Amino acid sequence: MFSYRFTWLALLGLLLSVAAERVPGGQLTLAPVLALTVPLWLALAGLLAVGWGVRRRRIALLPLAALVLAWPQVQRGLPLHWAGLQAQLGAPGPLADGARASQPRSLRLLSANVRIFNVYAHLRRADPAAPAKAIAWLAASPADVLCLQEFYQEPAGVRSADGDLFRVGEKLGAGSGRQVFVSKSLTNPMGAQFGLAIFSRLPIVGRGEIAFGRLSQNHAMWVDVAGPGPGDTVRIFNAHLQSMSLDEDDLVAAGSTKAGLRRKGRGLLSRFARGAAARAWQADTLVAHIARSPYPVLLAGDCNDLPYSYSYDRLAGSLQNAWATVGFGPGNTYHGRLPPLLRIDQQFAGPQWRVLACRVHTEIPYSDHFPVEALYQLK
Repeated sequence: MFSYRFTWLALLGLLLSVAAERVPGGQLTLAPVLALTVPLWLALAGLLAVGWGVRRRRIALLPLAALVLAWPQVQRGLPLHWAGLQAQLGAPGPLADGARASQPRSLRLLSANVRIFNVYAHLRRADPAAPAKAIAWLAASPADVLCLQEFYQEPAGVRSADGDLFRVGEKLGAGSGRQVFVSKSLTNPMGAQFGLAIFSRLPIVGRGEIAFGRLSQNHAMWVDVAGPGPGDTVRIFNAHLQSMSLDEDDLVAAGSTKAGLRRKGRGLLSRFARGAAARAWQADTLVAHIARSPYPVLLAGDCNDLPYSYSYDRLAGSLQNAWATVGFGPGNTYHGRLPPLLRIDQQFAGPQWRVLACRVHTEIPYSDHFPVEALYQLK
């Protein structure tokens, strides 16, 4: 392993994988897959630096220099901020349970993919009370703004076997002291609504939708809110990018045996490539809208992509990622059977903001995504 040739090949692999993050999936099919290998090359560079260092060889300086130059890449996927570690260890902080923000011109934002509040029986089989628990938790949240993806509600007048359980607009809106904007992608024959939603305790003074082609579950919305300080107006985007389209059972099968990999691997790769291509132009569209905002911007949503991807790279180009700025560890937001290293739900802030804290609510298990909460302050 510790040969000069292998070291140079490892550094070349790191360079190519980082470069692949800048390539839209639609231009080069394998670019999104190569970008996902960045953590592996970073880890290998670390091992080579240590191995050559123990042998007291000058070549140890090469992988060490590569790690220093690629440190922003490390921070993308594995930030190591002291404040984030303290928060995970239970130290009192601005996002601790029961805490209330006291900083001037601050805004507390909670985002969550709520998986249509488990409206279907098979989604709440494990916990029949999950819909009521999730709605109650969101209603009680101290966050100033809620950004929800895969939103579902049954407005007044809809006849439902669940009674008023899914009158979510009322419960999270006026019932919790918030204004509401629902961006509907579908209304079923019963009158129930699916889409995205923003609930705000700050007055909503403007609103809009961003369709990625045909308006579907994968789209974005925005609101302008008056605040957080006197005379301030900020724009908050809520987005749901294209799904990875990867069945969890297929992934488990492909990763378990060689036969499973042969049977499922090609289909998984094809679906992943198509999803990456869609997310690439969706991210480009979103970045163009963000650039035209006349106000400081916050962006929250289910990006369905890892920090080592073109879509993340595009969004992080002009914005700061909340978890990467103040978090500690991988910040997993995926709640499922795959390894807990998938941060696919993100919050970003424009340069006019300070990120004071960020938290992933792993104690809230009512969806296949954990909620993400962050506290921001206008400079």
